[in-house]
Amino acid sequence: MSPPDALKGLTCPRCGGMVAVPEGQAIVICPFCELRSVVRGTNGVRRYQVPIRTNQTQAEQSFRKFLISNMAIAPTARGEAKLTESFIVHLPFWATWGRALGWVFGKKQVGSGDNKRWEAREIKVVQEMAWNSAACEVGEFGVTQVSLEGRPLEPFAADLLHRSGMVFEPTGSAFAAQELARQHFESAVSRKADIDRVSQTFVRIVRPRRGLVYYPLWVMRYDFRGRIFQVVIDGSSGEVLYGKAPGNVLYRAAVLVGGMAAGAFILVDLPWLILNSSSNSNSPAGFAIAMLAAGLAAMYFSYRTYRYGEHYEYRKRYAELDNNAWSSVVPDSVRQVSNILKKLE
Repeated sequence: MSPPDALKGLTCPRCGGMVAVPEGQAIVICPFCELRSVVRGTNGVRRYQVPIRTNQTQAEQSFRKFLISNMAIAPTARGEAKLTESFIVHLPFWATWGRALGWVFGKKQVGSGDNKRWEAREIKVVQEMAWNSAACEVGEFGVTQVSLEGRPLEPFAADLLHRSGMVFEPTGSAFAAQELARQHFESAVSRKADIDRVSQTFVRIVRPRRGLVYYPLWVMRYDFRGRIFQVVIDGSSGEVLYGKAPGNVLYRAAVLVGGMAAGAFILVDLPWLILNSSSNSNSPAGFAIAMLAAGLAAMYFSYRTYRYGEHYEYRKRYAELDNNAWSSVVPDSVRQVSNILKKLE
């Protein structure tokens, strides 16, 4: 029985049945076919789908190329990997498009040496921007964002999607997605302004478009010596978005030995040579300290490669979509080197 405060008369896009919509509820379930739908205001959230442009043969070719794409992958993987499953899934992604108008106020450091100074800056940024994020739990597939640039968006057709593969419905909140999009646009405007010290940032999105996009992904599961691995391929472009593979033992050992040797040289020998060979009274102590941090970073990287290299993991990242691109691709020790250099300037 429908709640007394629910609206009636909304039609399910799959079966055509009447769906009750309790006031304030963002996701409703059809009582007949159990299709989940997102509701937002009186107009709802526009739903789109990206067509499949990559067939199974092309997806398998991308999968085979992935197995030889990196030295960290076991060299026997391509020959011994046995494909056990390949199927299509359609994952929902919250998406926002719009023209960002931003004003960033702050200071930028100019000059060098005795002429180094801070100058006040006011930067205006006008740019078309886009953002998207997975609208459901994607831990199994490892794809949290996709690139919608150049992808055709077709009207949502539930029957067509269900005939082509598995369809996942959104579980998150559209309002939470809007807040994440706003934070992304503000961060992108600040990076575009390129100001060292930001005091204030104002961002307005002109005519924003929001929607729920169902994106096709090929899931390729394979067996390697009794272990199951998975590769996820873009169903539109055919490129690998996420994948796991067995690690290369020889590569791990070489990185460990080479990294520790290089780190020890940078950590101990190089600073000693710099400090003792400098004839300038102003000894480059700052540079020597930076080398200490760089040596630790090299040793840390080699240790992690050896320690966690039993399985190779790849995840495609989109710089224009990732707010944390810097923090996601470098270890803490490397960021510390950057921080030290900034303090010593």
